[in-house]
Amino acid sequence: MLEALPEYRVKARNTSADSENKIHDDAVARQYGFRGALVPGVTVYAYLTQPVVAALGESWLGRGTSAVRFVAPIFDGEEVLVAGAVSGRNSAGLTATVRANTATAGECAVLDVTVPAGTPTPVNLAYYGIAPLPSERPPVSRTVLEHPGPLGTPETLYDETLAGDWLERVSEPLDIYRGPAAWTHPAFFLNQANRALSRNVRLGPWIHVGSRVRHLGGARVGQPLSTRGRVRSLWEKKGREYVELDLALVSGHRPVAHVLHTAIYRLPAP
Repeated sequence: MLEALPEYRVKARNTSADSENKIHDDAVARQYGFRGALVPGVTVYAYLTQPVVAALGESWLGRGTSAVRFVAPIFDGEEVLVAGAVSGRNSAGLTATVRANTATAGECAVLDVTVPAGTPTPVNLAYYGIAPLPSERPPVSRTVLEHPGPLGTPETLYDETLAGDWLERVSEPLDIYRGPAAWTHPAFFLNQANRALSRNVRLGPWIHVGSRVRHLGGARVGQPLSTRGRVRSLWEKKGREYVELDLALVSGHRPVAHVLHTAIYRLPAP
């Protein structure tokens, strides 16, 4: 029998209305066939994680996994219902699925999570080199993304000020993320994954479509984060150009998360 997770209701916010990515601008998004600016996938992911962390807490933040798919847009001001259930418990660990729904679109995003019984399989940091960010970002193209070697490495300090701003931005109510040495919000990892793309190439309107994450101990408020990685794969489907990044988020010399991050980096011309 399924074990229901606590429901979470939130009014969606377009947290990137002023960003360089104009898919979050009403006028530009309408040119591409949407009825308005898209709420960022990272923000929707933050909403999805709320019932997971409310129920599973530090066990998921420290060693859990997630696979998120964004299947329909969510728009600013829409009421979002996030609900899910634990679907299995056995000697290997726990599995659960959470869905975000709106009255207009129905199911908009799906998050599958696990809490393995054992410790996470580590990543080999020798594979994830450090490189400087480009002084001048080249316009995005398949040729540029096919270039071998590591991406330039974004760095940030997730201190109490940044944490407070981030929690307000994603409407996060849980106290587990507040105070000195509190947990770094898991959606912030995907924010940094976005930066690994946008700080290396100059993009037009683009869309985050999904991510797979393994928590490798997690990070805490006050710790620095660097995002190391490379392009894992490129493909085209129905005129849309996709990229998948293979990323390790590192605090000092300790990997805290492994992310496979997928985006449409070029949309068909409107």
